[in-house]
Amino acid sequence: MTGRPAGGAAAPGHSRPLPGGIYGIADLDALGTLPPAGAVAAMARAGIGWVQLRAKRASDAELHRHAAECRRVLEGTAARLWIDDRPDVAALVGADGVHLGQEDLPPRAARSVVGEHCWIGRSTHDRRELLEADADPDVDVIAVGPVFPTTGKEDPGLVVGLDHVRWARGATAKPLVAIGGIDATNLASVLAAGADAVAVIGALCRAADESDIEANARRLAAAAECRKEARA
Repeated sequence: MTGRPAGGAAAPGHSRPLPGGIYGIADLDALGTLPPAGAVAAMARAGIGWVQLRAKRASDAELHRHAAECRRVLEGTAARLWIDDRPDVAALVGADGVHLGQEDLPPRAARSVVGEHCWIGRSTHDRRELLEADADPDVDVIAVGPVFPTTGKEDPGLVVGLDHVRWARGATAKPLVAIGGIDATNLASVLAAGADAVAVIGALCRAADESDIEANARRLAAAAECRKEARA
């Protein structure tokens, strides 16, 4: 594909680069009874720059409804909406990005669904997968993990650790997102290892209400900001 600059920092039609810091994931299982639209709105109020809707067990109708509601509540905010796994739903609601696992549609096929103006992220769990994602012109963002032990997925795979994050940073110029067991106590070490952003589920979504989610998000954002200031 042509048009996206080397390193995948921005896709055509997006005048701003991808935000760094915190990548908030509104996971329906982790949220329990809390509505995902309220969760992503709380994240946006706390300054989280990109948020993902993740609904592994939802029906197609439920996923579309939640995605449309998330898109609506984020209008007028600086947060970008990503949809997990489903390029079709991302295209239908006009999401800013879609995140693909290794068993989802190939990035080229997803690109034909979402178009040139949507970012595509790709999960990787080892060096081979990362190098494949780096070489794929349709992959804009690469995720690596799990960095630490996590309960955020039923089968998260082997822990890759901070050394893999450091290796990945040297292996790709594309935006790099680390995921897996990350919270306010360890995110600085992940950013220091070279990740552009950290994806967070449990440390955001374990909450009694939206105000708790917003407080969690502010705590994480403050920890990421402290890391930026220390690096400066």
